[in-house]
Amino acid sequence: MIRHIVFFTVPDRANLEAVRSGLSILTAIPHARLLEIGTNVKTDQLGTDVDIVVYGEFDDEAALAAYKAHPNYQLSIERVRPLREMRIAADYESKVAVRDPVNA
Repeated sequence: MIRHIVFFTVPDRANLEAVRSGLSILTAIPHARLLEIGTNVKTDQLGTDVDIVVYGEFDDEAALAAYKAHPNYQLSIERVRPLREMRIAADYESKVAVRDPVNA
């Protein structure tokens, strides 16, 4: 399974709900096992820069690619890009993720 995580910053707080709404379009794309759009509650004392997080789970890289090829993905980009500042994305394969301490 591929986990897809994207972080966004929204410099103008007045646009936060518009960005969240624009990202919510992604939830209608059928290729994800799970897709969530969350607003950062900013409780981490070392970093509160991120405003919104997209979290998705996909069966494999093909499902993630199909998700990104869906017309709603482009529609979401068109709505969100003008309103956001930073976007950082990461994808990883969950079956090879570290789940226990690694001995150096």
